[in-house]
Amino acid sequence: MSVNLTDQDKSVLRTAAYGAVSLMSAAGAADSPHKIATHGSIALASATGLIGHVLAAKTKDIDLSGKTVADLADHVLPALTAAMAALKAQDLAEAENFRNAVVVAIDAGAQAHKGQPSPALIDMARKITAALDAA
Repeated sequence: MSVNLTDQDKSVLRTAAYGAVSLMSAAGAADSPHKIATHGSIALASATGLIGHVLAAKTKDIDLSGKTVADLADHVLPALTAAMAALKAQDLAEAENFRNAVVVAIDAGAQAHKGQPSPALIDMARKITAALDAA
């Protein structure tokens, strides 16, 4: 099956994926937010297939605006669900590829510091996964 993503679809995918990493970084402010963001971004850069190409594109269409974690979550969590819905409508394998890329990124971020992830990181990972699975 051929996947035809519009520029808007690609923007939503990038915003959702990098937004998930940003949410983890914000939730891990008491831990090491820079390490969380770095490890999560490296994981996204390691994605393959169509999703890997979309996430690797050098664009300025990623919208991570918001002054608080709640503002960012209000924008990113629905984008995760929308991205999954758009991909599922066209290609279930690419939808799973996207879901796996995001889950690997949030896991990489959560493991970026020594010891167990904080309760805030665990909760944010749960919210991100729930948004992915809501589509």
